[in-house]
Amino acid sequence: LQPRRLIDRKEPLQPRHARRPHVPPVSLRVCSHGARLLYPDHIPTSPLQKVLLAAGSAGMALYNPYRHDMVAVLGETTGCHTLKALRDQMKRDPEGAQILQERPRISRSTLDLSKLQSLPEGSLGREYLRFLDVNRVSPDTRAPTRFVDDEELAYVIQRYREVHDMLHTLLGMPTNMLGEVVVKWFEAVQTGLPMCILGALFGPIRLRAQSLQVLVSELIPWAVQNGHRAPCVLNLYYERRWEQPLAALREELGITPPPKHIWGLA
Repeated sequence: LQPRRLIDRKEPLQPRHARRPHVPPVSLRVCSHGARLLYPDHIPTSPLQKVLLAAGSAGMALYNPYRHDMVAVLGETTGCHTLKALRDQMKRDPEGAQILQERPRISRSTLDLSKLQSLPEGSLGREYLRFLDVNRVSPDTRAPTRFVDDEELAYVIQRYREVHDMLHTLLGMPTNMLGEVVVKWFEAVQTGLPMCILGALFGPIRLRAQSLQVLVSELIPWAVQNGHRAPCVLNLYYERRWEQPLAALREELGITPPPKHIWGLA
């Protein structure tokens, strides 16, 4: 769990590959783990190595929620069984199955920002672009999957990461700590990923008393209800719904509008 890192729009965004952590050359990675690479950023690891990575990343993520790289490692090393269940949900849904087959990605290189800007007010695409602008975040800040030893499951968790900002848009949540905790409660109900459950339970520790009171009394019940009511949000081909009014999409999913006063809390 972590608030999104602010992006200074005065400086050009660096290419995704420039921010990726260093990994050993392919030949060394294959030899050291005795396994072949399943996708470009894959780092094969043994069960013991995954346990150690999970323990270390969990401790660091709890100590410093801003370590998004540790949160990513935690999700990859603890979510294998849950990812299989999410993959199966997607395969049983026509829209989800199409996503698995076509493997769309959400990044600045795949988004037509000028087209999104030209969409009508209130449309999903326009509201998503507004979310990125108001919160000064970029879709390119999501880390690539590395420790999932299944190519299809690696895509599932990558897709989950890349639609995270879409969930902020659907739920009307800001990127401060309170907004992130609320989204994590929704994601925990929706996905069952251990990383989301951990963030939902321990994220509130860093909230102020006023925000904590609103979270417990209003926002957690709201997020849980919407999480149970909505179909699997990974089954939505968002890239083909840009023109759909956000209000209509919320109605389709059974998501009710959020409390308005939460934007003044942190």
